[in-house]
Amino acid sequence: MNKKENKIYIQARNILDQYLDAHKYRKTSERYAILEEIYSRKDHFDVETFYIEMKNKGFKVSRATVYNTMELFSVCGLVKHKHFGDNLTFYEKAIGQQQHDHIICTDCGKVVEFSDPRIKEIQTTVSSLLSFEIKYHNLNLYASCRGCPIKPQ
Repeated sequence: MNKKENKIYIQARNILDQYLDAHKYRKTSERYAILEEIYSRKDHFDVETFYIEMKNKGFKVSRATVYNTMELFSVCGLVKHKHFGDNLTFYEKAIGQQQHDHIICTDCGKVVEFSDPRIKEIQTTVSSLLSFEIKYHNLNLYASCRGCPIKPQ
């Protein structure tokens, strides 16, 4: 991790510490290992693949621990889960993330993040015109990726 990523990880770890203390949960090495793995990533991930990657790296975590920890992290605001249709649920870190949107391949499930300042401008215009205070937005575009390994050529 670089300095900025390490600072974000420390912030996430502090949030976890406070949450575990407040709810009288145990501070286990597995929870912290999972947190560090998540905050060293730059991509979206599904829980099953994440579990397999942790096992392949030699971590001693059970599938149930990974699934339960991901739910705990979601509740305390450390990860966000995104549903991209057809039972595709991916997670991403929640701390230190800038607003972004997603384009999802409907054939292979590939997810790509993008940001476009025009979306913020649209939000501002719509908010003003319709007298709403926009709290957040969620934009997912569904398409077929070029050169998709799943799509018949």
